[in-house]
Amino acid sequence: MNTQDEQSSPGAGVLISAHGLRKSYGRTEALRGASLDLHEGEILAVTGTSGSGKSTLLHCLAGIVRPDEGAVTYGGEQLGQLSEQRLSALRRHDFGVVFQFGQLIPELTALDNVALPLLLAGTHRGPANRRAGEWLERFGVRGQADLRPGEMSGGQSQRVALARALVTEPRAVFADEPTGALDTLAGEQVMTALVHTARDAGTAVLLITHDAQIAAYADREVGLRDGVVHTTGSSVTVKQEAARHEG
Repeated sequence: MNTQDEQSSPGAGVLISAHGLRKSYGRTEALRGASLDLHEGEILAVTGTSGSGKSTLLHCLAGIVRPDEGAVTYGGEQLGQLSEQRLSALRRHDFGVVFQFGQLIPELTALDNVALPLLLAGTHRGPANRRAGEWLERFGVRGQADLRPGEMSGGQSQRVALARALVTEPRAVFADEPTGALDTLAGEQVMTALVHTARDAGTAVLLITHDAQIAAYADREVGLRDGVVHTTGSSVTVKQEAARHEG
């Protein structure tokens, strides 16, 4: 089944809503009417096999690509109707994106990579560097501030990428297989840092993963199969609410 009621979690408003998304690449239909709500402050895992459309769904929700049909709504605006300039502004201020390999700029230090979104948003260099340093500290990589991506381990680089995604204090972070290129220990460290930091900041996280252990960090899990969202797990909020009533 694929109903909005099943996907909803109580206690938080809907931050981003996607309804009836369809997206094709040539003859390949990646999304076939996918619908999904991401709630404020929620960590939501989207799981599925390779080729199920997970990354395409994330790209649509983050305003990176436009769906062929359907709508993504954020703050009363339909992303598909916005200009590229407006979408770029949302990705600078309201949305953060983390990819599997981090995609840090190799010529820049960790500090400069994290400060870059602030500089692009108009923050002066001094304050930008101070905030970047604070976020590196939160993710436990302040000691790597002067290193370039090629001089850091995979886990360190990914934590720097997370700091870069969160430094503007966005309302939502979209993480596409953020631990896919890491070993088990590094993956656990990255996810622990992401979850704790997102909780502290009240940031919603949409987590794309094929790993059940990584999905277990989320409040709620849904599956994507054949381009359609299916509920596969219960919200932690639902469990807590039931326990409260039983008590």
